[in-house]
Amino acid sequence: MTHSWVQFAAEKENPLVPPWPELVIGLIAFVIVFGFLAKKLLPNINKVLEERREAIEGGIEKAEAAQTEAQSVLEQYKAQLAEARHEAARLRQEAQEQGAALIAEMRAEGQRQREEIVTAGHAQIEADRKSAAQTLRQDVGKLATELAGKLVGESLEDHARQSRVIDRFLDELEEKAEATR
Repeated sequence: MTHSWVQFAAEKENPLVPPWPELVIGLIAFVIVFGFLAKKLLPNINKVLEERREAIEGGIEKAEAAQTEAQSVLEQYKAQLAEARHEAARLRQEAQEQGAALIAEMRAEGQRQREEIVTAGHAQIEADRKSAAQTLRQDVGKLATELAGKLVGESLEDHARQSRVIDRFLDELEEKAEATR
């Protein structure tokens, strides 16, 4: 029967539940390994995790500082850009004003030169008219003297007399011309 009892006990044992002695030995081994890990390995792991946490927090702080600095630089650039636009607008306005002043100055200079040219033209015309009148007076006087000499039959070559006759004749012509106007 003993034989059957061992056989019966072996049959009743659950294969999923280990025997008590193995369970106690496994538990003791687990506590030893856990204690070893807690004493030796866990501080190293915690130390590495703490270093990583500090590195991450330091990186975040650096990133925040860099972001703050970038924002500050962006604001400076925006301010400089606004100032540059303002300066460009001021320079453009100044250039337009200078251009308008230059155009006005050039117009005034052109007007002055035109007036000088017109005045010089009038003076030249007046001088040419006087010259032509003088030449015409001499030529008409000479022709009139020759014609009068032929009509009278004697020479009117006396220069003083010739000048008086010519002047009187031309003055009469001018008086008649002015009276008809």
